[in-house]
Amino acid sequence: MQVLWTLVRAVEISAGMAWEVAWSLILGFTLSGLVQAVVSKEHMEHVLGRNGPRETAIATLYGAASSSCSYAAAALSKTLFKKGAALIPSLAFLFSSTNLVIELGLILWFLMGWQFAAGEWVGGVVLVVIMSLLVRVTYPKNLVEEARAHVDETSGHEHGDNVVEGATLWERLRNPQTPVVVAQNAAMDWSMLWKDLLIGFIVAGLLSAFVPENWWSHLFVGTVGGAIVGPLVAVITFVCSIGNVPMAAVLWAGGAGFGGVLAFLYGDLIVLPLLDVYRKYYGWRMAAYIAAVFYVTMVVSAVLVDLAFNALHLVPAHPLSGFAPEAVFRINYTFWLNLIFGALAVWLWQVNRSNPMEHACHAHHHEHGMEH
Repeated sequence: MQVLWTLVRAVEISAGMAWEVAWSLILGFTLSGLVQAVVSKEHMEHVLGRNGPRETAIATLYGAASSSCSYAAAALSKTLFKKGAALIPSLAFLFSSTNLVIELGLILWFLMGWQFAAGEWVGGVVLVVIMSLLVRVTYPKNLVEEARAHVDETSGHEHGDNVVEGATLWERLRNPQTPVVVAQNAAMDWSMLWKDLLIGFIVAGLLSAFVPENWWSHLFVGTVGGAIVGPLVAVITFVCSIGNVPMAAVLWAGGAGFGGVLAFLYGDLIVLPLLDVYRKYYGWRMAAYIAAVFYVTMVVSAVLVDLAFNALHLVPAHPLSGFAPEAVFRINYTFWLNLIFGALAVWLWQVNRSNPMEHACHAHHHEHGMEH
């Protein structure tokens, strides 16, 4: 009977995590669809086609203004890479979209204190800097070319380069066909990732329910040790960048160090389902390279932020009582955001259903055939 109730709690936790991040998922896939619809490959090559500081900074700002969900960010990062963005800006977008967004910082602030929100935001910048240096030192030119070919090949199997017509960005945004293409692109990205999302939520709920809180905290020993272990724990327990905040609160309440908890929070980009997403997008070799660079980046960044915050006496005291993540459904900002973006999702689904991509592509080729 106890096992049954624990399973019920696991389902509640999984559902609660899904509820927390639902609106950001919808926002991320919509933005990904919009970028694919209105940004030409030539423009993306011009803006983010180099691995320079300017391009990396622009990509970081793009990420901070986008979805906070790792899976949706991965879809959009793939879009940027496919459109011609260089490797460093594409990866910088991933880090900033999961560490520099406002909603993630607010949740950390409310659950764990402003110091963790600051650590997440400062760490987001440090992550981008460390990652950029690592990629520059180890830049795998042949592997990047192989990954581009893989992206083009797999995307071709999906729906090709689905961009609306227009001489300027403003004209493409105003094109009546834009909502249709956005809905089609978002639907294709969702169809590719929904299984990974489902598995991630289920695994996180089971681990949160069945693994004792103190067991996790015993793994985090010292600043460096905690930073090394943090991302590894995230690999098997994390769902999405907002969904892992309750688990981070459990680790902090159980005695894990500041840097170790931050490393756990940074580890959202190397969870097992997301690594499989990288494999689908870029192939096995690039997925392994990304995982290695990201892990080293997360460990080094967590250590640096921990040392800096301790030197400035900004690390908060551990709470006196533990915290258990619960699936709480109530009328708050998450409820209203899910309501608004849920309506957007229904509308996109209806638009895509009324304008299937196969028909759109067939009509497009038919029109060109008539022109010839």
